[in-house]
Order: sequence, then C-alpha cells, then structure tokens
Amino acid sequence: MNAPLLRARGLSRVFPTGHGEVVALDGVDLDVTASSIVVVRGRSGSGKTTLLNLLGGLDEPTTGSVVLGDAELSAMDERRRALVRRHDIGFVFQAFGLLPMLTAIENVEIPLRLVAADPSERRSRALELLDRVGLNARGPHRPHELSGGEQQRVAI
Repeated sequence: MNAPLLRARGLSRVFPTGHGEVVALDGVDLDVTASSIVVVRGRSGSGKTTLLNLLGGLDEPTTGSVVLGDAELSAMDERRRALVRRHDIGFVFQAFGLLPMLTAIENVEIPLRLVAADPSERRSRALELLDRVGLNARGPHRPHELSGGEQQRVAI
C-alpha cells in the first residue's frame, strides 16, 4: 500500500462563542494517498469546510496533527504554512476568487507573480495553461465575460 501523502490524526477544532464552544471536528483521522480521489460530504454544519481548511493549512487545529509529505502543517507558523500553500497545495473554492478587473490571462498569472517568475515566462505559461483547459481564445476576457464553467477552469 502507498504511504499517505496527507495524514490527519486526532484532528479537532473548537470555536469559542459568546455562549460557550462549538465543536466543529472531534478526533478525525484521515489518510490520503497519491492519485486517490477523496470526497468530503455531509449535512450543512457538519465540519466539511473546517476539515478542508485544516488539511490545507488555512487554519490551525485545536488538537491533533496534519502532515503533508514529511512536513507537519499543524506545527508550522502562519508564514511557513503560507509558503507550503503557495508551492505544494491547490484549492478550488466554491467562489472562484478571480479578480474582476483582470483578464483570464492575468488571473492565471497571479500565482506565478507570487513566486517571482519572469514576466515573459508568466505570460507563456498562462497561455499554455489556458490552452490546456480549452480557453486559449478566452484569455483576454474578464471574469464577468466568462461562463461559470469557464471561470472555474481559469481558477483551477
């Protein structure tokens, strides 16, 4: 069996409120191996988003650990987790998070700006990626000019 690429152990997240505490997760264990597909489902308020935020290093667990490869996300400070998110983790959000004043090409270039890629490399890579998802002709368009599916492919 493949070693887990992502491992969560005893993952819990408790949110303080004005009326006590809300236990969003309580003792979750999870292993995800490379090339696997994992579905997180449940009723509204069951902790799906909280779990994904913890697994992706967007939030810190109250207890437990999250290990991505050899790196324990749950033991890192926010700056280090941000670097891991920038280089090793990808997110697809329900809201696509595209900047409305930028074109599709410019939105695709944003992560390349974060890693200080050369401007000509950014543009050629963005065009290549848009072509891979069938949007090469839509590159100059702004998000409001794209369909929902096109916006999602730009975001990915």
